[in-house]
Amino acid sequence: MTVRTRWTAATAVALSVALAGPAVAAGPAGGGGRPAGGGGHEATREAAEAAVEAGVPGVTVTAKDRRGTWSMTAGVGDLATGRPRSARDHYRVGSVTKTFVATVLLQLEAEGRLSLDDTVERWLPGLVRGHGHDGRAITLRRLLNHTSGVYDYTDDRTFVETYVLADGFLKHRYDRRTPEDLIAVAMAHPPRFAPGASWSYSNTNYTLAALVIERVTGHSYGAEVRDRIVEPLGLTGTSVPGTRPTLPRPSSRAYSKLAEDTTGPTYDVTELNPALAFGSGDMVSTSADLGRFYSALLRGRLLPPAQLKAMKTTVTDTPIPDVDYGLGLGDITLSCGVHVWGHGGDIHGSSTEAVTTADGRHTLALNVNGDWSGDTEAVVEAEFCGG
Repeated sequence: MTVRTRWTAATAVALSVALAGPAVAAGPAGGGGRPAGGGGHEATREAAEAAVEAGVPGVTVTAKDRRGTWSMTAGVGDLATGRPRSARDHYRVGSVTKTFVATVLLQLEAEGRLSLDDTVERWLPGLVRGHGHDGRAITLRRLLNHTSGVYDYTDDRTFVETYVLADGFLKHRYDRRTPEDLIAVAMAHPPRFAPGASWSYSNTNYTLAALVIERVTGHSYGAEVRDRIVEPLGLTGTSVPGTRPTLPRPSSRAYSKLAEDTTGPTYDVTELNPALAFGSGDMVSTSADLGRFYSALLRGRLLPPAQLKAMKTTVTDTPIPDVDYGLGLGDITLSCGVHVWGHGGDIHGSSTEAVTTADGRHTLALNVNGDWSGDTEAVVEAEFCGG
């Protein structure tokens, strides 16, 4: 399996089309990996280099375990100049955003400011209506664990043609759409199923969840993520960018085929309006920050025991192979039987995996700066199962 099998159909923000199959046009490998600090991790290095050999421009990886912190890069961060990727790169993390949003909502529950059993209607009256959708029947918990049945706005064909495929993206990459606009796209379609009747990944769920944060607190969801998670943990490379189209430095360029297959030209898609993924996939981070975040989360530094237990209470009959889904957090069973907790995410030109063991003591975060190839799941397998 590749990350596209495990995460894109289920956890990617889908601002990049879910692409299947091997790469056809291989990008330059950039002369192999460049380790920095730590020891071992040879299997991880080999898997990361193989991802580049399969066709993506470059990869950056950071792991932390009892031996310390280890980082490596392979390939290039800029196809035009040949500049290598950096272990300190900022990148768009796609649906990894969802874990941050879920954490803030659970913190608000712990403070008694809301309940996960509140309905969407209570906090966002009248917003989830149309074609069979009814916010009066959907709880916040069902948003977070994707059992709401709410249609995923990124599945809308007009949205795909406007913001994903080449002709539309190149014209509309800087468009400003409000969260309410995105929800309206979803409301133009029938729900996938009645609330609680099944499981289906929907980015709309987390656009709604982020709006609930704003309604409860009176602040932007980005401000709440900053004040509750980013600053307390010292995540100096993590942000909710709002409508800012550029990435902080250092960063690499991001590349996409902007097509429904893996052939054709490669486009630089680094700049875009991330608010098109509001609450579901708009955040920016670094590999070191993501490792610190997931370690702190699983070690109980961000949530009281009751809320962490709720977050780790999973839906076990998801269609994602080897993944059970909690509240913005996946329980992933690797081939060697090891369980890791985390999330993956894709957005134009960027594919990310961030996971940790249940005790938070062994973390891995990686990113590839192309969205059409590269087996990032193999890197996770290598780190935790490869010895």
